[in-house]
Amino acid sequence: MKKKQCLKKVMLFAGISACTALPAMAADQAQQTPRLLLDVNMVLLIVIIFLLLIIGMLGFTLRASIDVYRERKKVQAANEDKGKNKGPEYLKPLLTLAAVFVGMQVFGQEDAAAVTAVPNPFTEAKVLRYILVGVIALELLTIFAFIYWIRFFTGIEELRKAHAVAKKERYKGLRTWWSRANKLKPIEEEDALDVGHSYDGIRELDNATPPWFTIAFIASIVFGIGYLWRYHVLHAAPNQYEEYEIAVTKGNLKVASYLKSKGDAVNENTVVMADAAGIEAGKKLYTANCTACHGNAGQGGVGPNLTDDYWLHGGSVKEVFKTIKLGVVEKGMMSWKDVFSAEQIAEIASYIKSIHGTNPQGAKEPQGDIYKEAAAGADSTGAAVKSDSSAAR
Repeated sequence: MKKKQCLKKVMLFAGISACTALPAMAADQAQQTPRLLLDVNMVLLIVIIFLLLIIGMLGFTLRASIDVYRERKKVQAANEDKGKNKGPEYLKPLLTLAAVFVGMQVFGQEDAAAVTAVPNPFTEAKVLRYILVGVIALELLTIFAFIYWIRFFTGIEELRKAHAVAKKERYKGLRTWWSRANKLKPIEEEDALDVGHSYDGIRELDNATPPWFTIAFIASIVFGIGYLWRYHVLHAAPNQYEEYEIAVTKGNLKVASYLKSKGDAVNENTVVMADAAGIEAGKKLYTANCTACHGNAGQGGVGPNLTDDYWLHGGSVKEVFKTIKLGVVEKGMMSWKDVFSAEQIAEIASYIKSIHGTNPQGAKEPQGDIYKEAAAGADSTGAAVKSDSSAAR
């Protein structure tokens, strides 16, 4: 019932204010040219009425919060000694409540004066506008005051202060711990740390070394001794160089395993000439690995000439593949099967076959037996004929 009565009073006050302002606005509009836009003073008046409604609702909430505050204080007083003076505890809410109602009455009178005095006292629109803006400012201040009082009477402000104190105490403990950990002295004891040296007004203080620094320094020495004993005295674990060699060895084993698994795909019995891309890839491999013995153009050097018709171990692509794969140890030709994959050996062999007949400058004299490619349908190994040059070798 109290809530409904309070709301009715607020709505009644707002309606009376609006009805009082209507004749003044009608008279003012009769003297002016009709406009589609609302007058600024009219907008300010609407804002004033709206803020008054908010003040009324906050006033009702404030009264309820004061009741809550009273009940809470009664419970606290019942638990305290009965001989204590209770006057101040009850006086503050009563004075606050009186100030609230006086403030509401004053603001209501100012607003009514601003509305009813439009026709005669305020002949200048700007003066009236300033008055309305001032009323709005006072209403906003009243709203802020009501909000603060509501926070106070409901205990929200007290709770906030308690949290702030607890937070301060928590950080105070952290600061105290940090001071102990670093052996910091308060500013009041600074004179006791003065060693008597001053440079341009800067005094030298004998501050103790922080314990954490001393502990870290000692720990680094202990770690260094343990590291030296483990890796350089006992050799119980590989050092960084040995770890690198182990990693490289494992990597080579993985590569060899991969190449071995791929070796059955192409061999000396199934290899055929590669396409243009394969020949280009074989050229790169040849340039990087074979030029030291056979020359950059296959003209020969330590090894035989690869561009003429003479071959020591057969000139077909299959025979060249087999020679590269297995090598000829007695003549210095290493086996490349552990270095290259079967596909790579096939690409190198295809490149070597592609440079046949190029006759590069500085070509080495023929070695081995002459080899001629067989005609289509014949044996792919071709025909080898014994040459005089091979007889001489």
